Amino acid sequence: MAADPQPPLLQVQNLAITLPTQRGRVRAVHALDFTLAQGQTLGLIGESGSGKSLTALALMGLLPEGAEVAGSIRLAGQELVGLPEAQWCRLRGNRMAMVFQEPMTALNPVHPIGRQVAEPLRLHQGLSARQARAEAIALLERVGIAGAAGRLDAYPHQFSGGQRQRITIAMALACGPDLLIADEPTTALDVTLQQQVLELVQGLVAERGMALLLISHDLAVIAGAVQRTLVMYGGAVVEAGPTRAVFERLAHPYTQGLFAARPQLGAGRVPGFRLPAIAGTVPELADLPPGCPFAGRCPRTIAACNAALPAPVMLGPEHMARCIRLEEP
Repeated sequence: MAADPQPPLLQVQNLAITLPTQRGRVRAVHALDFTLAQGQTLGLIGESGSGKSLTALALMGLLPEGAEVAGSIRLAGQELVGLPEAQWCRLRGNRMAMVFQEPMTALNPVHPIGRQVAEPLRLHQGLSARQARAEAIALLERVGIAGAAGRLDAYPHQFSGGQRQRITIAMALACGPDLLIADEPTTALDVTLQQQVLELVQGLVAERGMALLLISHDLAVIAGAVQRTLVMYGGAVVEAGPTRAVFERLAHPYTQGLFAARPQLGAGRVPGFRLPAIAGTVPELADLPPGCPFAGRCPRTIAACNAALPAPVMLGPEHMARCIRLEEP
């Protein structure tokens, strides 16, 4: 008799997040469904305000005060929605870890970096101070901090931006988590450092067999780094599928708009060239339309678009988009 297949490492079903505002509670994320298996890589892309970072914070149990979560988040079969804080603390930095987009806010400025990298090892693995220090040196060397043994007692401000991001990666990887969430990990870095950090993360994920959720607004970063992609707008996934299929088909009008607006090398030298832009701006959460969140900004908008969130339309194996006018010109 064949054994039952193992459940995905991460399973998110009908996730909804609401936030308190001066105009009442508003939906920030809704109808979010995805799975992530051990060793898989998944990307989240979209403009600022689309719900990417809130999704990551919900997965880590770090949502702002007053936020309410509905739906289900399961890690290796364990339900995380409604989990007591003490149990969240046993998971964070141990089974799941996060690399934040701004290392200067992720690192404590008043503690040396050696202590910060060693802390999860002492908390979750019970290592002695000496053992944790030795492991911290190995981790820092692994992420490319030269002369790590001599820099354990240095403070975050004594490192460059790229080095600080490498240190936060070392902290996240200290306990060998099953799930690594990287939220815009290359935002503050120049192009060369961006590539180095991405290659480092990808190499470590492959080496340790972790699942990776990579969040970015940069299409080029997502295209080269993950197996599957979710395109988010207005708190909902509007297109999802294997990365190659999403980028080749560009089915949803919002995905098309993001792709068209990407910078193109040399295009600025063409007389009269203007970079295409998506009309309008991302609306406030309280002003999102009742149906498709992209209605109004979308050039295909008709009255029916405001009726309800469009149902997923399957375009190929595991490739879907939410639009009622996909087949129309």
